[in-house]
Amino acid sequence: MTLPLGRSTSTRALGLLLALAALAFILLLSISVGAKPIPLHRVWELLFHNDHSEDAVVVHDLRIPRTMLGILVGAALGVAGALMQALTRNPLADPGLLGINAGAATAIVLGVALLGITSATQYVWFGFVGAALAAILVYGIGAQGRSGATPVRLALAGTAVTFALNAVINGVTIVDTRVLERYRFWLVGALGGHDTDVVWQIAPFLIVGLVLALAMARPLNALALGEDAGRALGAHVGRTRVAGAVAVTLLCGAATAAAGPIVFIGLTVPHVARALCGPDQRWVIPYSAVLAPAFLLAADVIGRVIDRPGEIEVGVVTAILGGPIFVALIRRSRIAQL
Repeated sequence: MTLPLGRSTSTRALGLLLALAALAFILLLSISVGAKPIPLHRVWELLFHNDHSEDAVVVHDLRIPRTMLGILVGAALGVAGALMQALTRNPLADPGLLGINAGAATAIVLGVALLGITSATQYVWFGFVGAALAAILVYGIGAQGRSGATPVRLALAGTAVTFALNAVINGVTIVDTRVLERYRFWLVGALGGHDTDVVWQIAPFLIVGLVLALAMARPLNALALGEDAGRALGAHVGRTRVAGAVAVTLLCGAATAAAGPIVFIGLTVPHVARALCGPDQRWVIPYSAVLAPAFLLAADVIGRVIDRPGEIEVGVVTAILGGPIFVALIRRSRIAQL
């Protein structure tokens, strides 16, 4: 059940600090747990002193980049989901609603088929450009007509563009099995197999997107009362929608390009955040930025534990965990209240 709007600032701040503490603990678990378990005290020691041992190589070359990517991708997807639900006033909206996932996937498929790209660093740039172009196309279609880019028109345009791009993807992958094999690995959603180069490539886009999202918190609170009331309170409806679309594109585009289309993070986490802190976007966005990477890293750890010495990709685990969590939230809370 959503907590009362009158919950004090100190209580919300305490909750956010507890969420940060939980994220820090899960971060250490993410570095400790894997095919080669490393005790937490040893992890803590290696964080500050690289002795070039086998444990140090595992920690610094494999698990720290993976964990850093999980933090960035999780925060991006959680905040993007919160923005989408606030902008469209649709509690079932997720970052894929603007065609961003389909745009990223189409660009990667075309890059593999036409240019032979193979590395994760190349996937990031192709996926990000594809996501941005898809978002621009959706906004251009949704903005046609007198009513402009309303939430309903954007959702319908995003659905139409997604279906069209999926047709392109299916056509290419059916014809070229080589493309299908590489696309399938990206499609499942994974944090492993990336180095720090990928992290540094997407970090600037995600930081700009997060800052833009935080700056939009007050206008989004005003628009939650309706467009007319929002204008009366000083919110610029058109500017807020454009800024929101840019932020979602930066966040979801870079995250999806780097790790694949990981599901349920952007859909579920904002509901958990609102259940903890109420509908005030000034708190929903920071809570989502902390809870989402905690959820994503926890899912990644679970995927490494249940199939050791192998692992189950994090995109599969989030789908398994996120579905029941979202159903429970629907049953226990009034999700329409944004």
